Amino acid sequence: MTLEIITADSLAPLRHGFFTRRGGASSGIFEGLNCGYGSSDQTDAVACNRARVAEAMQVPPDHLVSLHQYHSAEVITLSEPRDDRPKADALVTNVPGIALGILTADCQPVLFADHENGVIGAAHAGWGGAIGGVLEATIDAMCGAGATREGITAVIGPCISQASYEVGPDYMDRFLDEDPENARYFAQGKGDRVQFDLPSYGLKRLREAGVTAEWTRHCTYADPKRFFSYRRSVHEAEADYGRLIATIRL
Repeated sequence: MTLEIITADSLAPLRHGFFTRRGGASSGIFEGLNCGYGSSDQTDAVACNRARVAEAMQVPPDHLVSLHQYHSAEVITLSEPRDDRPKADALVTNVPGIALGILTADCQPVLFADHENGVIGAAHAGWGGAIGGVLEATIDAMCGAGATREGITAVIGPCISQASYEVGPDYMDRFLDEDPENARYFAQGKGDRVQFDLPSYGLKRLREAGVTAEWTRHCTYADPKRFFSYRRSVHEAEADYGRLIATIRL
């Protein structure tokens, strides 16, 4: 099966993509293009999947750089490829030929580009990273690498949608403590549960930071044939879950 890559016109002509699970070498609960070394999948299968992504991005496998993500606002600016998976949740570069890679399984993968100034970024933004400022930190790092805020375009890729993202009242309280107007991103669920609109919250943070932003409008939870989902794996009592990859390069 060939790879399936979701792209955005606003990031073209830069080579980029939000890869689905289709076209990979993994099997079982990881069936497809699992690109996460942090999963319990076979290392050789993950390496094969990542090599296929690198080929699609037209870079050597060691030029596809990813991170040890931990829901932080930490950003790494790259001047050359590295394979040590540093602890951070976003990558920025102005160097051609380096593919920035972000892994997700419900969280927001966000790709950034300032076409005119030749600066790109990629961020992992779950609710913790988003409220903690990882999107703004990525934009700041891009500006430090030569981008202009008004020149940056950001695209949120496949992530969990509001209809599938049920949370408790304590969760909502944290967002209301930050800004009472964040109530708009919650809808009433069953009992005391509420439904959180993660991509709309991400779009708000990006636009308030002064960049152009959009969402591809794909829900990871609702489409198991195309996307891995952490929350779906929990609901189905699976032992682990695959990781999707989003990439961009100059």
